[in-house]
Amino acid sequence: MSDGKHDKFGRRKFLEELAAFGSLLTLSPRAFAANATADNSAPDKKLASFGKAKSVIQIWFWGGPSQLETWDPKPEAGYDFCGPLNAPIATNVDGLKICQLMPELAKCADKYAVIRGYTHGDNAHETASYLVQTGRAPGRYVYPCAGAVVSKFRGYDGGYKGVLPPYIVLTRPQGRFSEAGFLGTKHKPFATGGSPSKIPFEVEGIVAAGITRERQNSRKHLLEKMNTFKRALAKSGYLEKSDAAVEEAYNLILGDAGKVFDVSSEPEKLRSSYGNNEFGNTCLIARKLVEAGVPYVTINYGGWDTHKMHFQEMQRKLPQTDKAISALIADLSSRGLLESTIIWWSGEFGRTPRIDWNPPYIGGRGHWGAAFSSMLCGGGFKGGTVVGATDERGEYVVSRPVGPGDMIGSIYANLGIDPESTLTTPQGDVVPLLDKSERKGGLLTEIM
Repeated sequence: MSDGKHDKFGRRKFLEELAAFGSLLTLSPRAFAANATADNSAPDKKLASFGKAKSVIQIWFWGGPSQLETWDPKPEAGYDFCGPLNAPIATNVDGLKICQLMPELAKCADKYAVIRGYTHGDNAHETASYLVQTGRAPGRYVYPCAGAVVSKFRGYDGGYKGVLPPYIVLTRPQGRFSEAGFLGTKHKPFATGGSPSKIPFEVEGIVAAGITRERQNSRKHLLEKMNTFKRALAKSGYLEKSDAAVEEAYNLILGDAGKVFDVSSEPEKLRSSYGNNEFGNTCLIARKLVEAGVPYVTINYGGWDTHKMHFQEMQRKLPQTDKAISALIADLSSRGLLESTIIWWSGEFGRTPRIDWNPPYIGGRGHWGAAFSSMLCGGGFKGGTVVGATDERGEYVVSRPVGPGDMIGSIYANLGIDPESTLTTPQGDVVPLLDKSERKGGLLTEIM
């Protein structure tokens, strides 16, 4: 095997390659090990959408997007609240207006539900993230986030047979808490790393930097040729599970499973519709992942903690966001996947309605957990609807509050996971899936 300078393959080099190959095997989904039990009680027969969804694409707006510059504009509140973005636009749903920087999403409002009554009152990143993603307040146990719970109920323990892990994060973990909680490493997300804008997308452990597919193939063949131990035991059956794990790992690297991360295989017109940028490519890969059967995909979308120069950031980020998410909705719909895929737009909280114009903020917004917005699309949720309302300044919820438990419980229900289910901790305690204190107004039955 060529190392780029010599054709000689010494013992030291062989051991290095073998060690690198061994670490690759950890990507095999069935190599993850942890135990926790789940009791999935009977579904709620009153919900027509129960179990309609198969997958979730969670778009996590890390830092907290402003409700006033997305789904709940308040132009009448005046300049100190709406700033220069004071001309919300009509959508294709009568009476629904959204931020003027989201014209493409305005054209498909009949496909999604806007949640304007989201609330929990927590203004700290870590605890608010934990609340929104677990549906529970911090306490004795570190509870699993929604992705890990779906991995538990709809992943390996729920009959998932895919080669790709059932819970994938594009591209890095949220980092605010342990996503798997007490469920352990079996339900920890596989974070891809890398940049989806780069061709090839260097997915950690799957696509090595600077190594071509041909060279990876030659490594595989060389290892097979030199593995005399494997050949000696080929007929014994002792290595059956090991061989299966090896083939599964190579399918991720060289086979069809790994191609799901390659946007270059998609038509240029489709890639352009997503924006052909990092966020757009990430959304396109998320579509490919759910099309391949992955139950839960999180897009960790940073840059929304806009304490300074908020409006300049919105002018930069919202057009990209608008283009990519509207393309994702259209793409899923055209493939018949929207009814089985939930798109969940959320951050840990919103932004302060009153703008801070003083230096060094120069038009910034702080943290605001009292009232913020979200969006749900597909997977059994009714489009063209609005849930909840805030006051004239967007400061407080005045009707139909939606707590983190209500939101996640509704997503679980549409996935066929009973929100009243329980989990068993490693200590043997049987605990409810959701915290009743974080269920403000009940499940979103009006859109289910």
